Amino acid sequence: MSIPTQWTPTHGEPYRPVPYRPRRMPVQESLARAAELRERMDGRRTVRQFSADPVPDQVVRDAIACAATAPSGAHQQPWTFVLVKDPGVRRRIRAAAEEEEQLSYAGRLGEEWLAALRPLGTDEVKPHLTDAPALIVVFQQRYWLGEDGEKRKHYYVDESVGIAVGMLLSALHLSGLAALVHTPSPMRFLSEALGRPVNEKAFAVIPVGYPSDDCRVPDLVRKSLDQVLVEV
Repeated sequence: MSIPTQWTPTHGEPYRPVPYRPRRMPVQESLARAAELRERMDGRRTVRQFSADPVPDQVVRDAIACAATAPSGAHQQPWTFVLVKDPGVRRRIRAAAEEEEQLSYAGRLGEEWLAALRPLGTDEVKPHLTDAPALIVVFQQRYWLGEDGEKRKHYYVDESVGIAVGMLLSALHLSGLAALVHTPSPMRFLSEALGRPVNEKAFAVIPVGYPSDDCRVPDLVRKSLDQVLVEV
């Protein structure tokens, strides 16, 4: 196993390229892998009913490591992943999230949004936040501090963290775990509950685990490829 290089900001440093020579995959192998990946990812579903069975810690850590390979604006990697397993902390997060959700479902969302959510069967009760054995709370770093204490801006933060979360969901699914993306609004309580610094803003809460034996999901149909793909 190679020893990881310690990352430090490269702000203002000159361009120093290094060789990149990945193995070129034979066409037939590439086609087979792409077909297998498409089939496996088509089986991914958002799960809200979790088993309390523990999940392997290293599987979750490896999935987060995969997410952290995502491209980011100016390679500033503006993300923090907080893995929460402590039952007491998860209970506090659930209580605060449900308090916000009650306001949202009572009218803050508006009827158009509520109508869009209705076929999904969601409501203000969020048992997945305590039933799942782990939560991954993703924070976006709005800026970083230089050695001189000056604030340094991050670029394309929303896009960068969004890509990382997509890669995280893929890695979890392909490793045999279920997840969902939960975004209570507002999410300031997450920074307080987890003691995060002022430059970080909560982006999403991702419960992780195995589906419960009685798990049910909405009867949804994904758009076909020809509905989402335009070739020019």
